Amino acid sequence: MKVFVQIPCLNEEETLPAVLKSIPREIPGVDEVEILVIDDGSTDRTVEVAKELGVTHFVRHARNMGLARSFADGVDYALLHGADIVVNTDGDNQYPQERISDLVQPIIERRAEVVVADRQTQKVEHFSRFKKVMQRFGSWVVNKAAGTDLPDAASGFRAYSKESLIRLNVVTRFSYTMETIIQAGYKRLAITSVPIETNPKTRESRLFKNIWQHMALSGSAIVRAYLMYRPYIVFATLGAILAVLALIPFVRYLTLLALEVQGDHIQSLLIGAILATGALLSFALGVIADLTRINRSLSEDSLDLLKRQRYGR
Repeated sequence: MKVFVQIPCLNEEETLPAVLKSIPREIPGVDEVEILVIDDGSTDRTVEVAKELGVTHFVRHARNMGLARSFADGVDYALLHGADIVVNTDGDNQYPQERISDLVQPIIERRAEVVVADRQTQKVEHFSRFKKVMQRFGSWVVNKAAGTDLPDAASGFRAYSKESLIRLNVVTRFSYTMETIIQAGYKRLAITSVPIETNPKTRESRLFKNIWQHMALSGSAIVRAYLMYRPYIVFATLGAILAVLALIPFVRYLTLLALEVQGDHIQSLLIGAILATGALLSFALGVIADLTRINRSLSEDSLDLLKRQRYGR
């Protein structure tokens, strides 16, 4: 059993030593623990510091590619080098790496394929009240979309089994966290969480400029992932709403006609016809999107086979 701990880094020369120092080198049920540093276009001594501290596995980007790409490239490297479990942490030392052992145990015991650390955001001192509410709301939205019950869906401190990583495909450019949960829920992968307490804040997030940008990008990622796997629900719901709204002007027209109210009331017919057309288009798009989903599922089956061949399974 080999565990790869991957650390995406962007100019983390100051905090990386603390991260590396706190990663356990021995874990019950694990034969080897390897550390992988993903240099996402750093301009400081991040790589040199990692080498000085004994790290031998690196993925390097010439320019900043973003967290999602860093995660995907790190996973590819880890699986190619024999990883059975991949743990993702951060280079800013916000997560307690000493809890990695607890994070991987559900996978070792075959109770889960994906384990997400619960930061218990209500206890995080440097989170504002508004951010805590938004984190809880975001987790609720993701859980509804994925059919899961995770208290902290945005947490980046996670463990993935090799099997889950073969079946998951990251396509977003912002962050993999929401997308992989929705995919895992749709593909019926076992997911669980482990409560942790985060370390003191070391710096501001580099993923987004403010909470509003984070909300917008996260919301976009959730909607996109949901549309990939359950488009018929979205378009059928939209079509049903438009169909109900279309009835209102039609009923109004018939009522006015029955009461012999003066005028031709053509505007009611026009509005009703526009809404009814929108409803029909939504249902048609739902059918097309669902056929695309089926084609995507078949393509992913082929991709799973290629991954198994690539990673020796």
